Amino acid sequence: MRLFHTNLLAMAAMAALAAVTLAPAEAQAQAKYTTFIYTNDALGAEIQTMQADAQSRGGYVSDLLQSATDAGKKMAGSYVTSFIDMGVNAIASLITRPSRLKKEWEETVEAETTFETSLGTVNDINDFYSAPSVDGAMDPKGMTFNGLGCLRLGERGDTVFYVSCHVDRSKLDRIINHSKFELVLDTLILCPSHSNLPNSAYTLPYLFRERGQYVMKMDMRLTSSWINELTILQKDRELGRFTLEVPVDSAQVDAHGKYRYVRGESKGEPVEIKGESFIVPRSFMGYRDEAGQYHNSWGTGEYKMTVKLSERCSVTDEYRDEWRADRKRRKRMEPKQGWGAKAWQVIESQRWDETARQWVITTLSAPAGMISQDLIEKMGLGTPGDAAYPM
Repeated sequence: MRLFHTNLLAMAAMAALAAVTLAPAEAQAQAKYTTFIYTNDALGAEIQTMQADAQSRGGYVSDLLQSATDAGKKMAGSYVTSFIDMGVNAIASLITRPSRLKKEWEETVEAETTFETSLGTVNDINDFYSAPSVDGAMDPKGMTFNGLGCLRLGERGDTVFYVSCHVDRSKLDRIINHSKFELVLDTLILCPSHSNLPNSAYTLPYLFRERGQYVMKMDMRLTSSWINELTILQKDRELGRFTLEVPVDSAQVDAHGKYRYVRGESKGEPVEIKGESFIVPRSFMGYRDEAGQYHNSWGTGEYKMTVKLSERCSVTDEYRDEWRADRKRRKRMEPKQGWGAKAWQVIESQRWDETARQWVITTLSAPAGMISQDLIEKMGLGTPGDAAYPM
C-alpha cells in the first residue's frame, strides 16, 4: 500500500508539472482524467476460504452469513483507512428585440447546464482472475478485480475530482450465493468551481448563485466476452451496472470550494453506489496433459469496465433576472473566431502498473486542433495514432 501511495503521489506531481509547462489556453481547455482499475490478489483467497470453511462446518447458509459479517468487521478498519489515507494525502467551485434576445439568452444558458464524457478502458482487460480454473466458468477462486478510482488534477496540481470505490467486502457472500458483487464508495472529492460546467465556449465560472445545485453522476458498466463448452460465443455481454449520483449545494463545500466524503468519517448518511454485477464468466478451453489425457479448463476472464461521467446544474431565478448584464458580459468574452465551433477530441492511453498492481487509464479531452504532438508528449500520453477520435 505504501508503494501504491508513493506511486500515486508521483503521478500527481508529474501531472502538476505538465500543467505548469502548458500554455495558458491549453491548461484551461484540456481536461485530463486518470482512471485506476484496482486489483487485489488476496480477495480471491478470502472468497475461497470463506466458502471452504462454511462447507466443512455444515449449516452452510447461516455460517456463511456469519463468516461474511466477521470478515467485514476484521477488515473494516485497516481496509478503509488505508484507501482513505491514499486519497486524502495524495491529493492533500415592447415584444420585439428585448424579448427575442432574452429567449436566445435563456436557450444558451440552458444548453450549458449539462456535460457528459466517457472514461474507462481502451482495450479489453484480460484478467478478472489471477489464474485459470479447472472447476468451472463461474469459479470465483483467484478473483483479483477490486474496484476503480478516477482522478483529475487542477492547473496547480491540486485535486478537483477524485473517486475511489472498491468491492464491498461485507457482502462477499453474494459472490458465493449469487455470483454477484457490489461496490462501496470510500472517498469522494468534488470541486464544482473546477468542473466542466457551465459547458460553454466562454470562460465562465461556476457560481451557485447563478447555477444552483451541482450534480455529479458516474455510470459504470461491466461487459465481457467469452466462449462456453458448446463453442458458443458471447460477445460484449453486459454483466452489471453501477451508478453514483451526488448532489452538492453551497452549504456542503469547504473554504476551498470542495465537497469531501470519506466513508466512516463524514457526517450524515453514507453515499451509496447503486447497482450490482455478475462476476466475469471464464472462457472454456480444453487441453491435454503430458500423458495425453484430455481435461477441461476455463480462462482468467476478459472484461471491460467503461465509465460515463455526467455533470448537471440549473439556472436560478436570480440569474435569469440578470440576463441583460450577463449577455453583455458574454459579448465582452467572445471566443476566438472559429474556436467554439470546433469538435472536441479525446486521447486515451492504458498501461499496467506492476508496482501498484492496477490498470491506469488516462483520458485527455480538448478542442480539436489543440491536441498537438507537443501537448501529447507533455501529458505523457505517447503518440496520437488511432487513439485520437472526435467526441
